[in-house]
Amino acid sequence: MKRSISIIAFLFTVITIYGQSNHYLTKEEAPLDTTFIGPPPAFGSLLFEQDFHMYQYGKTLRDTPRGKQAVKDANTSTDNILDVFSEAFGMKLSKEDTPEIYNLINRMKEDAGSYATRCTKNLYKRTRPYALYNEPTPVPEAEEHLRHNGSYVSGHSATGVAVSMVLACINPERQNQLYKRGLDFGESRWIVGFHHYSDVKAGQMVGALVLPALMNNKDFMDQLAKAKKEFEKLKKGK
Repeated sequence: MKRSISIIAFLFTVITIYGQSNHYLTKEEAPLDTTFIGPPPAFGSLLFEQDFHMYQYGKTLRDTPRGKQAVKDANTSTDNILDVFSEAFGMKLSKEDTPEIYNLINRMKEDAGSYATRCTKNLYKRTRPYALYNEPTPVPEAEEHLRHNGSYVSGHSATGVAVSMVLACINPERQNQLYKRGLDFGESRWIVGFHHYSDVKAGQMVGALVLPALMNNKDFMDQLAKAKKEFEKLKKGK
């Protein structure tokens, strides 16, 4: 009998831990990008030429401090996102220092980077620039994994904007710094050659539309309130 109870308890724990959603939104609740984002620039068009020249320009930045930042921005783990946004936020953000903010960002980032961009990616299946031009990137470990993943629109860029807007809700005094960092997070993608310039611009537009959807979600709003309370407590402790 005791063994049966232990097994049941174990299964309940597994379901609780692994059954939790990594999203606040359902796929249906996330902005449907194909309804407001048109196709990527046609090959040979002026906008495609802009993409090409921005790709070439990005290569000239790779050995600069901006290029090194672009490599670091390639990592979309929650730990790294909080690290790269800490300066703009004006406070160290981490799982240990700001657990409520960590939980908030950890769950919402894929609402922007995955759910809100998946339809356009799947529809157009645009080839990424490094694959199109058959050239290496400064993030070689990600090349094979993303080679056949749609380039348009940029999930990184959507994530950067959406995260910056959520963090600005917590710390509005730093909103301008956060918005800039959110845009830079996406701009890093054409510098490293994983996205065309137009992919990034479209992704940033999609990312800006995620927060209104999140604000209609009770779980998100409850966690946002916890994150704000945590921030106010830490702010007073400075």
